[in-house]
Amino acid sequence: MDLSSLTYPDVVSLAVPFFVAAVIFEVTWIFVKKRGGRYEARDAMTSLAMGVGNVVVGILLGFITYGFLMWLWEITPLDLGTSVWVVALCFVLDDLRYYWVHRFGHRIRWVWASHVNHHSSQHYNLTTALRQTWTGTFTFMMLLSAPLVLLGFHPAMILFVGGLNLIYQFWIHTEAIDKMPRWFEAVMNTPSHHRVHHGRNPRYLDANYAGVFIVWDKLFGTFVPEQADDRPDYGLVHNIGTFNPFRVAFHEWVAIFRDWRQPGLTLWDRLRYAVMPPGWRHDGSGGGSERLKADYVAKHPDAAGTPGFENYPASATASITTRPSGARAQSS
Repeated sequence: MDLSSLTYPDVVSLAVPFFVAAVIFEVTWIFVKKRGGRYEARDAMTSLAMGVGNVVVGILLGFITYGFLMWLWEITPLDLGTSVWVVALCFVLDDLRYYWVHRFGHRIRWVWASHVNHHSSQHYNLTTALRQTWTGTFTFMMLLSAPLVLLGFHPAMILFVGGLNLIYQFWIHTEAIDKMPRWFEAVMNTPSHHRVHHGRNPRYLDANYAGVFIVWDKLFGTFVPEQADDRPDYGLVHNIGTFNPFRVAFHEWVAIFRDWRQPGLTLWDRLRYAVMPPGWRHDGSGGGSERLKADYVAKHPDAAGTPGFENYPASATASITTRPSGARAQSS
């Protein structure tokens, strides 16, 4: 079969009516039950604007990623075909790719600058899922899809399963669902697991990067279960306090360029302002999620060894900075 002519449906566009219906249902549920989350009109509109902007950018710049993957396809000798089992395998491996893209998005500031907008809402509801990046192309994370192409998966198939992955992640952005059945929680990403990821609590920083399968976090040591006595507090470590979608989309890029303009920096310092985790400062005054966690345990020794603090003994000392920042901090 000539895979160069292969087409897959645009599943994300087909899912838009489901997204709209689900948001209406969630709003109604919250209004009737008086629980399960909260909506704020300006916040929800910002998320919707970010979602629309993401679609527009995809139309304008999508050819860059697809062109790169097609170039790789032309030079790879492998072709796994299009059977159902190949698509299923591609879906699983693409979710592993997503885990690492997402993890890099929290540990490399250049990538965080694109991803930070998704964490900028202080609310957690289905519209938060639509708060997507406008600048993902410039992070060059398309490179992590290269191994899939070189293994013999066609780019169209990779984008197709990526769309399915995105659709799956929509429903987990809710407080209306507490816990799924235990077997499901053990394998799959769920609202409970993903609420942890959006929490700015020290316990929850840099945790639960999964897209579909939470097993990746368990395998790579980044899983933290939601704690009933430490409910997630959503947003950034330093919230930006704006509903302007343009500021939401670009504020961290501006902060990077502002840091680059500091006098007396070496070229190595400037590079590290882009590739080190959010919160890194060349003079040592900053601190990422590790320092925030250590500081928390220093203040709350009983938390030592509990989920999210397994590597932070109560005897550890930490200097509490006047400007803490971390995986969800904005550096401006």
